[in-house]
Amino acid sequence: MDWSWKNGRSIHGITREGVKQLIDNGAIKAKPQKGISSYRSKKLAEQKKKGKRKGRGSVKGAKKARNPKKQEWMTTIRALRKDLKDMRDANEIDATTYRKLYKMAKGGAFRSKSYMKTYARDHDLIK
Repeated sequence: MDWSWKNGRSIHGITREGVKQLIDNGAIKAKPQKGISSYRSKKLAEQKKKGKRKGRGSVKGAKKARNPKKQEWMTTIRALRKDLKDMRDANEIDATTYRKLYKMAKGGAFRSKSYMKTYARDHDLIK
């Protein structure tokens, strides 16, 4: 209750009308609702954006759960195929070599682009 409005008037909140009048006069006000502050979560998100709080103690889930084998394979094979297409378009390799290396990549012969390029260089497949 806020008694600063009173100034000599006496209205009592005994009846419904009396309470309504006190509300109208501003003697009774609703308390502001308490909410859930998002300050801490925003601060934590900001820290993670900077690359903090990602050490071994914060890691939950196995290695393959965080980055599944299939996802790893897809990332690798897409990079290899893109590199093969670039090499073919730049006339570094011919269509036959492209097809050979493509099939080898599909079979899992190369673990990365650098391994594939090394193989092609060692076997004189690059022009």
